[in-house]
Amino acid sequence: MNNNYEDTIVAIATKLGVGAISIVRVSGKDAISIVNKIFSGDLTKKESHTISYGYIVKEKEKIDEVLVSIMKAPRTFTREDVVEINCHGGIETTLKVFELLQLSGARVAEPGEFTKRAFLNGRIDLTEAEAVMDIINSKTEEQRKMAMSSLEGNLKNYIQGFRDRLKHLIANIEVNIDYPEYQDIEEVTKEDIQKEIGRLEPELEKLVEESRNGQMIKKGIKTVIVGRPNVGKSSILNTFLKKNKAIVTDIAGTTRDIVEGNIIFDGIELSLIDTAGIRNTDNVVEKIGVEKSLSMIDEADLILAVFNAHEELNENDQFILDKIKDKNTIIILNKNDLEPVLKKEDFSFSHVVSTNTNSQDGISPLKDEIKRMFSFDMIEEKDAFLSTERQIVLAEKALLSLKEARKGLTEERSLDMIEIDLQEVLSLLGSITGESYDEELLDTLFADFCVGK
Repeated sequence: MNNNYEDTIVAIATKLGVGAISIVRVSGKDAISIVNKIFSGDLTKKESHTISYGYIVKEKEKIDEVLVSIMKAPRTFTREDVVEINCHGGIETTLKVFELLQLSGARVAEPGEFTKRAFLNGRIDLTEAEAVMDIINSKTEEQRKMAMSSLEGNLKNYIQGFRDRLKHLIANIEVNIDYPEYQDIEEVTKEDIQKEIGRLEPELEKLVEESRNGQMIKKGIKTVIVGRPNVGKSSILNTFLKKNKAIVTDIAGTTRDIVEGNIIFDGIELSLIDTAGIRNTDNVVEKIGVEKSLSMIDEADLILAVFNAHEELNENDQFILDKIKDKNTIIILNKNDLEPVLKKEDFSFSHVVSTNTNSQDGISPLKDEIKRMFSFDMIEEKDAFLSTERQIVLAEKALLSLKEARKGLTEERSLDMIEIDLQEVLSLLGSITGESYDEELLDTLFADFCVGK
């Protein structure tokens, strides 16, 4: 990424195409003077946060009729002077305005450079910067709520509060190490440290655990449908998707490869994967499909294990139950419109539902169970979430260092050694919010942003 932050940058902030309006955004110390070169009026005397009507001109030729918004530093997203030109939405018109701004002295912005400048200028931290992209990419209400929570600074405030408590603990340890002879300082015993770590550790553990659940909300729950042939796996997929994506017949082994589809219901996104029926078979092609089905079990966030409610369990069913016993699973007793043989009590799993695929109502119990299983109401109850894999990995490392500090106390290690572990926790949590960072991290983080954001 271009690292010359003294440049004034320009980008088209709206999707290029035919539309009512398009917005060209300029940010930097020369933003107003650059736009002023191609505007019919005088923008240099305008008050901040005002809109001016006029024309974009080139050598007295009117290019477009526009509205120009002036926002002066520091009360802007980037904390630099920002000018936004609202053009008519034609492709050629927008590109012409964009070109004139470059000729007048603006540099084309790199992906995410506006947001990067907002971070570097102290307007937002890294968690809020990542939330900007999450807002743009959100497809469900739950994803939007999670992103807004971070954008409003809830995660930043949580991390700062946690680090403040940690700093206080470290400061007390350092005083006791450096000035043991002083009588008027508060003595911090290993029992005191143990108690504070005992309070901090479960809090951080809970944040990581709930954020893992939150990641599934953000990315969609990878849901694998498994079962022996002819129990209704493909019918469940088709009913979820409300279309015949998978072929359904009475012939066992019809599905021999992975069939996928995405569905959003009640704000929940499922990435559904229908697999080949799992059974012993001598058919070479079907055997490959079975092996692929078994491998998908380990990759799933959620397994929907389907069984025929009006048939006794056979050896293939028992094999499947053994494979999924330690997995995130919902047992589905399908075809409950027929005389049932299997009952919920026959299974040792916590989540068992009875369904049929004759209508959408037939799989309602399954949808309800998914919502209960993943506690989607937690978004309403909790503000702070680690919303990216980067944040979660750093928090997990911090948790390990916190556990190591607690272990050191039980092993009677010196306070110096305990402090090293606690300082590592402090540093890792600081990396989440951007208290410490390197240029390579920023380049990687902002590379996937929109050019105009």
